[in-house]
Amino acid sequence: MDVDIRQADPDRDAAGVAEIYRTAVETTLASFEAVAPDAAEIGERMRRVLARTPWLVAIAEGRLVGYAYAAIHRERAGYRWSVDVSAYVRDGYRGRRIGRSLYDRLLPIVRRQGFANAYAGIALPNPPSVALHEAIGMRLIGVYERVGWKRLGDAPGAWLDVAWYGMRLGEPPLTGAGEPAEPRSLAEAIGVGRPGGATS
Repeated sequence: MDVDIRQADPDRDAAGVAEIYRTAVETTLASFEAVAPDAAEIGERMRRVLARTPWLVAIAEGRLVGYAYAAIHRERAGYRWSVDVSAYVRDGYRGRRIGRSLYDRLLPIVRRQGFANAYAGIALPNPPSVALHEAIGMRLIGVYERVGWKRLGDAPGAWLDVAWYGMRLGEPPLTGAGEPAEPRSLAEAIGVGRPGGATS
């Protein structure tokens, strides 16, 4: 199966992303959202992410089959060299290395931007997600015990643990003042506007 991975376009990709995410919200423990956002809300979220960091989509057999993005880890200034990463794959396409392929394209971009750390929160139990994040080089940092409540359909709700995984992406160069260099813009990192620049 051929898979094309490219930068997301909220105008044409929000509906496909929303469809995949709706399944995650309504039928799995992967998201703590109670109500799946619609395509309009997903489009706004994509635009907010893309203003600073990458959002990629995977296209196969004429449809959007997965996506991954990096979002700012925290808003306070001291955290600005760290990102949180997430990947979701459509039902029926899991186990085909789509999540790994998305991360293999995403992580070099955030490295080129100059981010130092990447983190991922995984609601437990989720062995496939744990395996994916360990495969890309992340290690377990700690567990937020019984931090989120989730109920699926008519089943009883339960408190869930969230495992936090992380990896060091690189060491930002220091400025003359001894401070880490600021992360580069997404456009700079992917070469938009430069001869021969890539978009993914």
